[in-house]
Amino acid sequence: MIERLEQSHKAVFGFKVIGQLTAEDVASISEQIDDCISQHKKPIGLLADISEMHGATWAARWEEMRFLGRHTDHIARLAVISKDEWQDVSKSALVATATLQAQTLYFQPSEITHAWHWVKMARTDASTPNRVMYPGKGLFHNYTSEYMGI
Repeated sequence: MIERLEQSHKAVFGFKVIGQLTAEDVASISEQIDDCISQHKKPIGLLADISEMHGATWAARWEEMRFLGRHTDHIARLAVISKDEWQDVSKSALVATATLQAQTLYFQPSEITHAWHWVKMARTDASTPNRVMYPGKGLFHNYTSEYMGI
């Protein structure tokens, strides 16, 4: 199940995943995020609380990738809230955030206020560890083809 968080407003959208994530869950929340994106000219900030998520179906992951692929230019920041170690969460989120190309930071559940602040303002509190999951520069940032001189 996915629920929209009540702190969502204007160009900031937050949601919480409870239990196993399904393709139907992703489709449902995607419609709400699509509406948020369509109402704003600037890229939005997303907060994804996965602290109570217990896995995802392959169909859900596929729907997630399709959604993120459509909105690669519409999402500027993604805050991920999880009880798991940030390195473990980073491994599972790397492909999705690389597709998204959004700057992605990890926060623990006790730091959710800081996560909301960062998603809204693009600033972190000096007292909160800065755990970068993805720098948001794009998958091919600074890429130089080895075949340029041929």
